[in-house]
Amino acid sequence: MSHIHDIVCGSNNHHNGQIVAVDISPRMIRDISSLSEVRAGLVPVLGDARIIDQIIPFIRKNADWIHQDLSIADQAETFVKITSKLLSPDGIAILSLKAASERSSEGDDNSRFLKAENIIQNSIINIIERIDISSFEGQHEVFICGRR
Repeated sequence: MSHIHDIVCGSNNHHNGQIVAVDISPRMIRDISSLSEVRAGLVPVLGDARIIDQIIPFIRKNADWIHQDLSIADQAETFVKITSKLLSPDGIAILSLKAASERSSEGDDNSRFLKAENIIQNSIINIIERIDISSFEGQHEVFICGRR
């Protein structure tokens, strides 16, 4: 998160950026809250990222980019819901998808990635690039997306 903060916000938030970090874990939010004390522009939110109404109060405008990295089932559906509502028209959205979290889906990892791809493609979101990162992080792919 620190590297993302450096790009989006900069030192003392001289870019006037905002990172809304949503996590359902109180432990993670404590860590993020401590980090936010020294990194202006970082907004920790204890909430469920699947419930968009828990995020919206902390968003000051549609996002130029969104990065979703959740360890839940239905990652693609959540991504489409959040991105459709919060991404600016020219924004970029990144989904880090974990096949193991999609345990409710039948088949192997590739079939789970294909299912996610179909969910995204059948929405207002367009896949720009699909990247296999399994050599760095097993059972993972990244989808780089934008609005149609």
